[in-house]
Amino acid sequence: MPGMAHAQLMVGDIQLDVASDGSLTLPGSFIFDPMPKDALLPILEKYGQSAEILTPPCNVTLMRQGDRVVLFDVGSGPDFAPNSGILLESLEALDVVPEDVTDIVFTHAHPDHLWGVLDDFDDPLFPEATYMIGKTEWDYWMNPNTVNEIGDSRASFAVGAQRRLEMIEDQITFVGDGDEVFPGVMAHATFGHTPGHMAFEVRKGTESVMILGDCIGNDHIAFARPAWHSGSDQDPETAAETRVKLMDQLAHEKTRVIGYHLTGNGIGFVEKSADGYAFLTEK
Repeated sequence: MPGMAHAQLMVGDIQLDVASDGSLTLPGSFIFDPMPKDALLPILEKYGQSAEILTPPCNVTLMRQGDRVVLFDVGSGPDFAPNSGILLESLEALDVVPEDVTDIVFTHAHPDHLWGVLDDFDDPLFPEATYMIGKTEWDYWMNPNTVNEIGDSRASFAVGAQRRLEMIEDQITFVGDGDEVFPGVMAHATFGHTPGHMAFEVRKGTESVMILGDCIGNDHIAFARPAWHSGSDQDPETAAETRVKLMDQLAHEKTRVIGYHLTGNGIGFVEKSADGYAFLTEK
């Protein structure tokens, strides 16, 4: 199955695999609505991206180091989108079963990153795992007012997040900006897409990989015009500021990235262009 194709990286003694959870099908308006149409359409045409339909991949990062088996996000599970929810098959192809997973680290609590934490029977899918999430992110989704304030189109996100986070509350620890969550793995506050979104940098010596989550949410307009507000971001202004700063840093430092919704397996580099940035996929 093409959706289960994966790529592998080594960062010192840390092995990173990208495991597919399938893909999403979204209306173009989900991202493009706030953007200036006359300037947007030529850019989308250049990238071969439809203005009407988005079909982003979902790339889950698996990290293995010694006895530790870590997932960064857990995909959609069975209840969110018809073309997603294949993470278990992808992990099986990498000789990993749910009982092997020792740690789960969430970039944020949107459905396609969190809802796969439960199985078909609404029980925790990874029985041996402990969990980590940014404290700001946790506080936001567990706030009883969030469901009423997030807007009708995302109210189900809030209900679903709270229900799932409550089920793993006893196994969860909180992380903040700059925390070393594992040896060689640092949390970076990348707020905006959600109020407490985190990216994670895996570094050994001069080698580093940034696991982006959704702070850079697509491989076209987010790179070409990072300062534009995106409809997919809960706080578009903060998200744009985060994106601009991050693009500059990643391009300058030539840091390899893994993007949850970036082309193919999500691995590549950020390159500065004349009027923005571009995503260079790593073959």
